[in-house]
Amino acid sequence: MTPLQIVALYAGINLILKPILMYRVGQVRISSKTSLGNGEDFDLLARVRAHGNFAETTPFALIGLLVMALMGGTPTWLLHALGGGFTFGRIAHAHGMAQPKALGKGRTLGAVLSLLTFLVMGGYLLYRAFV
Repeated sequence: MTPLQIVALYAGINLILKPILMYRVGQVRISSKTSLGNGEDFDLLARVRAHGNFAETTPFALIGLLVMALMGGTPTWLLHALGGGFTFGRIAHAHGMAQPKALGKGRTLGAVLSLLTFLVMGGYLLYRAFV
């Protein structure tokens, strides 16, 4: 795979994950007849935050991957490691948020993987910007 194909792979997977998380929010909104906010429904709040966290972080990860690919010279294994790590982390986070009281271990794993991918991407891009 070329670097841009690798970015396309992870962009595609994450674009498919987004409506899944949207659907999960909509399910509870319809059943609880809550059109705005969370109506003090903890399950709805957890689903809204899983979706929101995904929406808040995914664009930055994909932009980082894209810039790394466009710079050239980035090892494809690194693009896969970061794209796969981030994507797996987002899935784990959403799964953890779906557990009772949003205390699933996947929530922590997902947060840590996202943090690590951002730090590695940021460090790599800063290094490449000055070398």
